[in-house]
Parts: sequence; structure tokens; C-alpha cells
Amino acid sequence: MAIAKAERLMNLALCLLGTRRPLSKRELRDSIEAYVEAFGPGNGPSGNDDSFNRMFERDKDDLRELGLVIETVESLDGEIGYMARRDSNRLPPITLDAEEAAALGLAAKVWQQARLAGAASGALQKLRAAGLPEDVDPYGSHGALEPRIPVHEAAFEPLMLACRDRRPVVFDYRKATAAHPEQRHVEPWALECWRGHWYLAGWDRDRGAERVFRLSRITGKVRSRGGRYTAPVPDVVTVRETVAGWAGEIADRSARIRLRSDAGYPLRAKATSVRELGDGWDELEIPYGHGLDAWLVEFGPDVVVLEPAELRADVVDRLRAVAKG
Repeated sequence: MAIAKAERLMNLALCLLGTRRPLSKRELRDSIEAYVEAFGPGNGPSGNDDSFNRMFERDKDDLRELGLVIETVESLDGEIGYMARRDSNRLPPITLDAEEAAALGLAAKVWQQARLAGAASGALQKLRAAGLPEDVDPYGSHGALEPRIPVHEAAFEPLMLACRDRRPVVFDYRKATAAHPEQRHVEPWALECWRGHWYLAGWDRDRGAERVFRLSRITGKVRSRGGRYTAPVPDVVTVRETVAGWAGEIADRSARIRLRSDAGYPLRAKATSVRELGDGWDELEIPYGHGLDAWLVEFGPDVVVLEPAELRADVVDRLRAVAKG
């Protein structure tokens, strides 16, 4: 959200919360500096009335979407007024047990980024003012636990804001098997960290399907696009499950490969059986799931896929794509 708009919404919310009687559109227009600067006073020329009315209705809808309860009241002379009663917009008392308080304190310390750290710290102070115990140690009795969620990708912050604001984006993305990046038009849903890497789940407009993108493969800037989402956002976005499936951790078959005797130790750790073939080669049987072909390519000439045939073909295709690059 732009700073100017956020400031205008804050001023409108304060006016509606601070009044003891309903305020008309004209009174709100004259009370908020952003409205006066953009459209002039309410008793001035009426040329900008339509533009003001459209902006006011959008601002009012935005505040309601953020959770502010705004009442519409009609006076005896038929004039419409607006107000937000404090008793209708007050949170219920917050009661937390020791475990819940510790979990909140721990969560507030997770983020390293300044923008998120400030928001988390401010939220924690408000919770303490509302009754969060001061003596709760979120790290345990000796403070030995120091949680961190590292974010090094420049794409993280714009994508986080786009997910929050439900705003379509455009970025260049290089797949693991591609030599050059391709432009993607995405409706972002959720960001999630899995094994030290951040992933974005969303609707790929060009492919007309749900996709998951690894942030480290986004090149250049993430650019926002106007307009609404064209696909519904699912209630549950399973980013980790999707990535785990791609990584071969959700396996329903077995693959048989040849592996050089002095190579591929991560593959050996996953193998269900290993048989020496001689001449510096071993035969391994490993769980086979989606994404195993991309992993095998990383071992280059040290791996030869024996079966299944479709896995062998996928690995060959990936190696050819890398060779062309």
C-alpha cells in the first residue's frame, strides 16, 4: 500500500473513531487534508465531487476490509453520516497461558529483516500492554535458542507485500533445466520456507495452472500489475508438500541407477539397496518420486539411470537442455 494512501486511510479511521456523532461526506472531506488537497473543500466548486465520492467509497470499503466497523446513519433531514463506535471496534480481552505467551514471544524474534522485526516488536509490545506476561522467556531458561529465518532474495519483500495485498506480479524466472529466464505472470498466494529456501505458490496466468517458484531462481525485479485475480485463492496452500514432492521425498516407486563407487553420497544415503558391480560402479535402488530427474542431473556423468525408462528419458532431456545452454 502506498504511503499516501495509508496515511489517508489512517486519518479517515481516526476521524470516524474520534467523533461522537455521525459525520457527513462533506464534513469528512473538509477534515482530512488529503481530500482537501485533492478535491478542494466540500463547499467549494462541485467539479470534483464525483472523483471525491469514488475515492471516499473505496477508502471506506478498504477500512471495512481491514476490520473497522463503520456505521451508516441517516439524520432526520435525510443526510447520510458515518462513524465508527469505539465499543464496536474494541478487541476482547486477551488471555494467554504461559505456553501461548512463549510461542508468541518466540515468533516475534524469528525475523532478521528490519521491516518485519519492527512490526513483530511492535506487536509484542501491544500484547504485553494487553496482558502478555513480562517474565516469559521465549528462548527457555538460559536463552540458548535463537531462531532465524534467513531471507537473502531481493524478491522476498515485494512478493510478501503482493501476497498480502492480493496484487498480480510479473518477474523473470529461470528453471533449473533452462539456460535463460522466462517471464512469468503470477497471482501470488503464499510464501513458505522449506529447508532454507523460500518458495512462492500462486496462479501462473500463462500456463493457467497452480505453480510453485523458488525465489532464488527469480532474476531481476518483481513488478506489480494492476487488476484483480482471475483465479480463486485456495483455502489451504500446500507449498511444502508440493516442494517435497518435487524433491522426491514423496515417493511411490523405485528407480534403479548405476553410480560411480566414489561419488553420490547423498544418493547412497537414500538408497534402499546397494550392490557392487565392479569396475568402479555400484547399482542402487532408490525411492522414486517427482523431481528425482532434476536431482540426478546434478551428479552429471557419475550417474546412469537403468530404469524406469521414463525417468531415464527425463534425465537425458534435462542434460541436453543444459548442454545447449
